[in-house]
Amino acid sequence: MSDANTAVLKKLAELDARCVEINQQICDPEIAQDINKLIPLSKEQGKLMPLVSRYRDYMKITSELEDAKVMLDDPEMKEMATAEIDSLSEQQQQLLEDIKNTLVMADDAAIDSVIMEIRPGTGGDEASLFARDLYEMYKRYSEKLGWKVETMEFSPTEMGGLREAIINVKGPGVWAYLGYEGGGHRVQRVPETESQGRVHTSAATVAVLPEPEEVDVEINPDDVLEHVSCAGGPGGQNVNKVASAIKLEHVPTGITVSMRDEKSQHKNRSKAWRILRSRIFEHHQQQIRAERDSARKSMIGSGDRSQRIRTYNFPQNRVTDHRINLSLYSLDKVMMGEMDELITGMQDHDKQQRLENL
Repeated sequence: MSDANTAVLKKLAELDARCVEINQQICDPEIAQDINKLIPLSKEQGKLMPLVSRYRDYMKITSELEDAKVMLDDPEMKEMATAEIDSLSEQQQQLLEDIKNTLVMADDAAIDSVIMEIRPGTGGDEASLFARDLYEMYKRYSEKLGWKVETMEFSPTEMGGLREAIINVKGPGVWAYLGYEGGGHRVQRVPETESQGRVHTSAATVAVLPEPEEVDVEINPDDVLEHVSCAGGPGGQNVNKVASAIKLEHVPTGITVSMRDEKSQHKNRSKAWRILRSRIFEHHQQQIRAERDSARKSMIGSGDRSQRIRTYNFPQNRVTDHRINLSLYSLDKVMMGEMDELITGMQDHDKQQRLENL
């Protein structure tokens, strides 16, 4: 067995053990009654089970394979045992490949929405026209796979190119396909504006960002300090004497909320919690936006012709992905959205790298 397969099976055994441990914790009456502990454990279990159940199937087939090999020593059973070994070995190998693919690509496959930003780089009008071609290429590819494409921003030029396009693509596991498209794209062709028939080199930039689901604001009550005091100020004797003012402090973020509008401590507390939740939600959203902006900048680079992940050579009808040294002489089809071979090549390369990193 290869080192990669050994590493995968070791990892799966650890996940299986973790699943057993979670199951034992969930069955503990103390945890079962504590929703703050039960929900995270249930979510973790739900994420692990698809992999673990297939690993258990693999181990069952492995056990049956060992039993079949024992029967080889019996002359009367040898023929049947040989046929069973062949069948089980094939099932075992196929299942292991499926498990490996799921294990290393699961996080990517879980992202069903991406935002793509396409802009011209170096090259003037020709770069704008090329950016428009990329926009059309991605739309065709996405629609061919049945994904939903929403154009969020489209700024055309007078020449028919574009200054900027932002699209949202939604579909099962879309990030696992389009996530590789971020970077510099270089084109070599005779521009429509070129009267001498000379080949020009221009560039466009693409950023691909996973679109997160709306942040689910889960606040651990242990992270919130509550201070109760007399409201003070106008409102008569009751407001001044009764401890009704509430101040909440969310320790991890440092966000504080004070509420003293109501005479009732209960009402002030309820309002303060509503405001605290919305402020923490906005805090998370700002973090996500900052991460997306950072990812976009690193993908786009300077937009210079020398920075590229892929070159589109129209005179030779060739497209080359420089990350995996793959050249295809079917650029005309690629521009019509037939991108499967390019993207599969990147997926296979990425998968191999991730398996080696296990």
